[in-house]
Amino acid sequence: MKRIAIAERGNWRARAAEAGFQFHTIDGAPYWDETAYYAFTLRQIEDDIEDPSAQLHAMALDLVGEVVASEALMTQLAIPQDFHDWIAESWRRRDPHLYGRLDFAYDGNGPAKLYELNYDTPTSLYEAAFFQWQWLEDQRNRGNLPVHADQFNAIHEALVERFGELASRLPPPLYFSAVRDSTEDHGTVEYLRDCAAQAGLHGTSIAIEDIGLSADGRFTDLEDGVIGSLFKLYPLEDLMREEFGAALPKSGVQLLEPAWKAVLSNKGILPLLWQRHRGHPNLLEAYFDDGSALPAGWVRKPLHSREGANVAMHLADGSWQESEGPYAGPCIRQAFHPLPAFAGNYPLVGSWIVGDHACGIGIREDDSRITRDSARFVPHAIIDDAPLAPTRIYV
Repeated sequence: MKRIAIAERGNWRARAAEAGFQFHTIDGAPYWDETAYYAFTLRQIEDDIEDPSAQLHAMALDLVGEVVASEALMTQLAIPQDFHDWIAESWRRRDPHLYGRLDFAYDGNGPAKLYELNYDTPTSLYEAAFFQWQWLEDQRNRGNLPVHADQFNAIHEALVERFGELASRLPPPLYFSAVRDSTEDHGTVEYLRDCAAQAGLHGTSIAIEDIGLSADGRFTDLEDGVIGSLFKLYPLEDLMREEFGAALPKSGVQLLEPAWKAVLSNKGILPLLWQRHRGHPNLLEAYFDDGSALPAGWVRKPLHSREGANVAMHLADGSWQESEGPYAGPCIRQAFHPLPAFAGNYPLVGSWIVGDHACGIGIREDDSRITRDSARFVPHAIIDDAPLAPTRIYV
């Protein structure tokens, strides 16, 4: 794995405008960064990222049934009591799921280490699935990358295929929703809505703030039409705390991601995985935090936290690094395993799961060891010495 400087495409902003990629710059700072790329070998992708992603995903799914059958475990994950039965029933029905992202620390040597699972509202999807592939094609055509350069990226095809599989399992009508004022979230939602349409599954956009509740407890749109299925790029734990959250269990709405993803989107899944697979090469030692003093070399994360907020790192040399944020409540502690550093850039590898298949990666890098919401997206390429026939669908 190498970080390699490369000339930007002179027309990349125009290409972004053509593709509807409106959040490539956020608050005046670059979010999309193509002044460099990360180069992998095929062996690194297949052995160190793709195969472990599939295995960890299966291990996580195996835990869901155990958790939803245990009041003690549901309580330990700080899932409100009023939603236990709803979540458990969602799992018993095997309500369908769409996608998730595993975040890894990986430097090209040795096993990738799992930082966390983003299995409810993962973002950076459009740029991983579409825009970085366009970058690869353009740079090959310009001669800035070898003609045999490839990418671990079948995310788009996998999403279209998965929506085709979901078409008969999602009660109509289908709506796609995000917070009204988030350009990035709306970009992700509109991309997913387009993927669904390519599979023949057509849905309507609605801001999360515009969803109402009928007199008989059904979720409705602005015309009081009942919502049958709802893709919501909005944290389930927050939705449960909303004014209408109490109506969720009896509303009849089919959520995407489903209610049982509340188990896997919770940082508490990390110590549970460690307890059941102690010593697994891709897992970091992790425990539920009891508030006692931490030894050197640990990281504390709230059970419900996102985008690197409210993370506290206690490093082996006794120094601390912390990030601010809105999250509080119970925490886990995880063994400190540093991200690799490339001249002050710290990349985090996000491995995408669509349905139950590992199908691509996206890389975000920060100027600090904590990957925050301001981290940049940097493309990647597979470049081996032996030429490979580049293909959009990577297996």
